[in-house]
Amino acid sequence: MERTAEITRRTLETNITVRVCLDGQGHGDIETGIGFFDHMLHLLARHSSIDITIRCQGDLHVDQHHSVEDVGLALGQAVAQALGDKSGIRRYGHFTLPMEETLATAAVDLSGRPYLVYNVPISQPFIGQFQSELVREFFQAFANQAGANVHLLLHYGTNSHHIAEATFKAFARALRMAVEPDPRGSGIPSTKGTL
Repeated sequence: MERTAEITRRTLETNITVRVCLDGQGHGDIETGIGFFDHMLHLLARHSSIDITIRCQGDLHVDQHHSVEDVGLALGQAVAQALGDKSGIRRYGHFTLPMEETLATAAVDLSGRPYLVYNVPISQPFIGQFQSELVREFFQAFANQAGANVHLLLHYGTNSHHIAEATFKAFARALRMAVEPDPRGSGIPSTKGTL
């Protein structure tokens, strides 16, 4: 049985629908109105092997912040809902990803306790038209709603596009590992008996 969820989030700032299938093939069908962000979300879908559909209409005349943050919130909520009680999953995932001159690591724990450690300095304020500080905002929003402990670390890198892309890809690969069924595990992956 496929693990799926659909979330609709409507505020005065954004109108968002997100659908996920954790047992997908990594298909991304994404329209946020922010080109670079769409690119990052397509990478997230592909490298996590999660099928992701996102439609976002946001107040881009104000800026990109509300759309990016609210997509992170809705996507995190959809992943949490699709996971259910998290029985039988690996729970933890980690990945170190090279991209040309850049090396980034992501570690994820689907613990139910949201926390973000973000050590990814991006020297340029914009990547094309995308505000680079919003990379952090997306991951903070995702972690909060997914109930995930997320650590993101840039070891080194100089190109802002490569840094953001390596971070999204490393996170995607770590998330893929964390949501996968554990062939040696059963029940809730915690000595507490709940996550």
